[in-house]
Order: sequence, then structure tokens, then C-alpha cells
Amino acid sequence: MTAKLYCFGESGNAYKAALTLTLADMEWEPVFVDFFNGEARSPEFRAINEMGEVPVLVDGDTTLTQSGVILDYISSKTGKLGGRSAAERREVLRWMFWDNHKLSGIAGSTRFLMNFVPPEKRPEAVIAFNQARLKTAYGILNNHLEGRKWVAGEAMTIADLSCAGYLYYPEPFGFDRANWPNIDAWLDRIAATPGWKHPYDLMPGNPSDRAKA
Repeated sequence: MTAKLYCFGESGNAYKAALTLTLADMEWEPVFVDFFNGEARSPEFRAINEMGEVPVLVDGDTTLTQSGVILDYISSKTGKLGGRSAAERREVLRWMFWDNHKLSGIAGSTRFLMNFVPPEKRPEAVIAFNQARLKTAYGILNNHLEGRKWVAGEAMTIADLSCAGYLYYPEPFGFDRANWPNIDAWLDRIAATPGWKHPYDLMPGNPSDRAKA
């Protein structure tokens, strides 16, 4: 049975799920959610996810929301990308929780404010505050990757895909790979994995589509 992922290309959290599905060799298809025209807030979508967010994964009778839960489900179902021992799995989860709270959660909102909100409505003080917090997070991740190929363990896991989710996007939000050499090399390693695709190649919907509308 083919799983369905409700998503749109600009969503880094949806990208984490889409990339994990792909690299875990799980059969799936995207269902485009027209976020910028309010579809995620519609009664029809909230019947699927009361939180009004993507990603949503529907796999047979199982419906899941929140990227961390979805990544864990994919890993558990396929037996891939989840760590090789109980201790390694705890390390995977530790970095996923850190990412959700300290990295992706802030990167996603900062990128949104800087690129998808009209310039006259952008809260510059909030953006600057967020970028300072992100600089700390980048430093933590860059230092952790010193001498390591992967975030948790000796092979790529969902911890890597979670932490990397927003860092491939081209829109500016205060992240320059050149400033973080260990992160830069790590992102190259992930991108060299067979099956890897850029978010705008893996999911429908990107800024250029909306520019044509």
C-alpha cells in the first residue's frame, strides 16, 4: 500500500518526512497542501490534522502528524535509519528533540519571517533575536560533528535527517554553510546518499510556482 504524505515544497518539516520515506525505501506519494492559500486552516484539512500543519502521513489505517513522530514511525516500520542499539536509539531521539526545540523550530519561523512575510510586516527585532539563537545552535551542531560523520552513531539516522531538514533551503535565514565547515561536510555526505533530492525536487510547491500565479 502506498503511503500518502500531505506536504508542500517550502516546508522543512515536510521535507524531513519526504526524505526519510525516500531513503528508507518506503512507497509513498505526495499530496500537495496549498498552505499559502489557507488550505491547512480549512475545515477539510483540520479533519485530517486538527493542528492545521504539515506534514501528515497516512499509511493505511495509520494517520500521523508531527515530523519527529513520522520519522520514528518510518524508521520503526522499515527497520532503517533508527540506530543500531537501544543506547544509539536514545541518542537519535536526544538529537531529534534538540533539533525540534533549538534548531528547526527557530529556523523554520525565521525563514518564514524573512522570506514569506511582506517586508513592511517583518519583525526585524524578532528576526535578529532568532538568528542569535540559531547561531548558538549551529555552533553546538558544528562542534558535535567535529571528528564525526553522523549526528548519532556510525551511520546516518533520522537524527541527521531531522537536523538537516531546513539547512538545504536556498532562501536566506542567517545560515551560511561556509561558516560551519563540519556542518557543510555533513550536509554533503547526506546529499551524496543514493536517492537524496533537494526539497523542491522531492515535493510539489515552491516559491517559483507562486511567483507565476
